[in-house]
Amino acid sequence: MRQAISKEEQAVLERLTYLTGDPDTVAGMDALPTRPPFDGEVLEFLNDVSKPLLTNGREYPDVVTFAFWIRKASTQSLKDRFSREDGNLRFGRGTAFHIAPSNVAVNFAYSLAAGLLTGNANIVRLPTKRFPQAELICKAVNTVLEQYPGLRPYICLARYDRNRDVNDLLSRLADTRIVWGGDATIAELRKSPLAPRAGEITFADRCSLAVIDSEWYLEKADRHRTTQNFYNDTFLTDQNACTSPRIVVWLGERRAEAKEAFWGALHELVKSRYEFQPVQGIDKLVKSCLLAAGQEGVQVQPRPDNLIYRVAVPALSKDLLDQTGNSGYFLEYDCGNILELRELCNDPRCQTVACIGEKGTLISLLKTGIKGIDRVVPVGKTMDFDLIWDGYDLYERLTRLIQMVG
Repeated sequence: MRQAISKEEQAVLERLTYLTGDPDTVAGMDALPTRPPFDGEVLEFLNDVSKPLLTNGREYPDVVTFAFWIRKASTQSLKDRFSREDGNLRFGRGTAFHIAPSNVAVNFAYSLAAGLLTGNANIVRLPTKRFPQAELICKAVNTVLEQYPGLRPYICLARYDRNRDVNDLLSRLADTRIVWGGDATIAELRKSPLAPRAGEITFADRCSLAVIDSEWYLEKADRHRTTQNFYNDTFLTDQNACTSPRIVVWLGERRAEAKEAFWGALHELVKSRYEFQPVQGIDKLVKSCLLAAGQEGVQVQPRPDNLIYRVAVPALSKDLLDQTGNSGYFLEYDCGNILELRELCNDPRCQTVACIGEKGTLISLLKTGIKGIDRVVPVGKTMDFDLIWDGYDLYERLTRLIQMVG
């Protein structure tokens, strides 16, 4: 047991804005028993939370996706994948302190669900920005908790402005700290010490790309579905998600034909659905001009408007990861051999490759021992959350193994 919460620390807890739980919830977490992973009550609770989200969150694809992920069929599938009948015992590590990113509306909910599924009590810092998706999810959690009083002490959802005193206290109370906010947030949180046996999982700034086989796209792809999937991977989050492709690599001999069809279809979809702000066009113009001015051979591709900016680059290097953008800004490269991606993908900041084509095309690149790329997925699946994420096995990192010998 850790030292009790002091009066001064109790006052620190009063500074938080609580959406679920209160200061006493946080103060009492250290005394809670840990639960086994995939506890039956947790699975039922998450399934019940999914129901109002599927009904009331239809206008938000990210909410619907999360709701499907926490349904009983999905969480039972996770249990079947991760549970092991090896004679040993597993339980949650204790209290998990989650720091969600500021620019992705539902990330906090996935982090909470991962903490619950692995048997932990959870303190989750939500983005200070009021996303309607977050409000919808918190409302569903609070409503369903009325039916699960035994789980109420395990969930605290709160907001607070950047504050060292709060970070210090919640880090002291944590058995695991999970930081999703990127490099600057990680650096700030690491000023707050953890207990000696506490663990930390950090999700740093990352960048993702798409690899498109031109022949496969033209001959085998369902083009309508492919366009919708790429839109979901990119424009739904303004490319702010670490999984959203910002660099597009083209393979094959029919690249020009495939580009015309692909970008034309995407433009029509963006024009009909995307809420474009003039400042986004200015940002993309500035980025493209700076890149073209600073590197020989860069070409800004013709465009009918400011919705999609395509900037063709003559070579791939890790420096490009510092020159990507969002809101429909894509760096584009014509690739003759997949190994041309090695320098770019040897950077640990490379995270996900979204494929339009056969994933096996990337095997020779991956086997060179690159330090980047943690996920290879079909286009449309970049934001599909899993307990293996960014190269981490969250099931292993969020549970404690009791070895039963003899």
